Amino acid sequence: MTSGPLDLTVEGAGEAGVDAEALRALALALLEAEGVQGPWALGIAFVGESDMQALNAEHRELDEVTDVLAFPLDGRDDLPDGLERQLGDVVVCFAQAVRQAEEAGLPPLEEVRTLVVHGLLHLLGHDHEIDDGAMLARQDELRAVLPPLS
Repeated sequence: MTSGPLDLTVEGAGEAGVDAEALRALALALLEAEGVQGPWALGIAFVGESDMQALNAEHRELDEVTDVLAFPLDGRDDLPDGLERQLGDVVVCFAQAVRQAEEAGLPPLEEVRTLVVHGLLHLLGHDHEIDDGAMLARQDELRAVLPPLS
């Protein structure tokens, strides 16, 4: 069971039509499901295509728009009792999420939810590029039980 509050900073959610409290509920449910002890600090930002392309170029050397980036800090590291766990930041390109939702025949907020879950799993140390599908399988498991976004 997790303990402690979530210090959540959200940027750009209003422009993307995403409710910050729904993001909080989603993040808390995921952290509990993953057994990560709190208290936690987390940032979630929604950015435009040019900002996402610049971040992707700077941090991954890929000069293209991507859907989600994660910038982990503490992850699952052992921390002294009571110290706030700095999870890091998840950055979502809302325009790319909308495109992907349309291609998949999904509501945009369902795709945003998937991307936030994906980013949070990266913050916790999961890496689908090297884990033979374990992260994506866990992502699917979590999507089946985590709360929706509104």
